Amino acid sequence: MNAQFKKGVLELIVLESVRKRDMYGYELVAEVSKVVDVNEGTIYPLLKRLTNEHYFETYLRESSEGPPRKYYHLTAAGILYRDALETEWLHFSQQVNAFLKEHRE
Repeated sequence: MNAQFKKGVLELIVLESVRKRDMYGYELVAEVSKVVDVNEGTIYPLLKRLTNEHYFETYLRESSEGPPRKYYHLTAAGILYRDALETEWLHFSQQVNAFLKEHRE
């Protein structure tokens, strides 16, 4: 996938994934990777920024497989931001699709 396409939609995919349920970092990497190929080095800085911008809250939960895991929870501000990104994405993708269709004919 084109790196610029991926970069443009990654925030929306991350926010949507956590909207469904709280997730820890590695689990989120696996979830996002179902849509776009990403690695931890891409996701963790994004999680840190979104947390600093108050779109996520974090908490620790014990794990049976090692140390406690940091979970990410979408805040009310995060929900509003996710909804705004989705609206922008839908409008943008519709415009691009219409443009491509018009120029094929």
